[in-house]
Amino acid sequence: MNHDSYPDEYINNILRSVRSIAMVGASANEVRPSFFVLKYLKLRGYQMYPINPGLAGKTILDLPVYASLAKLPVPVDMIDIFRNSEAAAAVVDEALALPVLPKVIWMQLTVRNDAAAAKAEAAGIRVVMNRCPKIEYGRLSGEIGWAGVNSRALSSKRPTRDTRGFQRLGLRE
Repeated sequence: MNHDSYPDEYINNILRSVRSIAMVGASANEVRPSFFVLKYLKLRGYQMYPINPGLAGKTILDLPVYASLAKLPVPVDMIDIFRNSEAAAAVVDEALALPVLPKVIWMQLTVRNDAAAAKAEAAGIRVVMNRCPKIEYGRLSGEIGWAGVNSRALSSKRPTRDTRGFQRLGLRE
């Protein structure tokens, strides 16, 4: 896989097939990117599992926080890494030790570890590096276009207003 450029179909297939996401490096601080990515993905219907050893036993957005991937009560489809590039290797190693492997390892913006990606891919796990699932979801669903950004995605679907008072398009609709 060329990790310098991902086809839209590759990203879209991942975001459509994934249902549960463990976010390593989740923060309870509302101004941190990991907080609003967690909130955004939760509102889009993903089952989110925040991972942060310093907050284990507490909650973020009413979700229980776990100390590590090994402490998760259920297998997850995707692991979203909100740690630096060097720390990503240890997260991938921990993921590879799980009894049920995730389908996807996703490394956030500025996070890239080619050696860790190669290990994950050798185990049959799809990898995305230096991308944000929130941004990609917004771009591919057309939501980001409402802010005047060219998402390169066209849709004839009208946005719907949901019960929480904001509009959204979904990838699954």
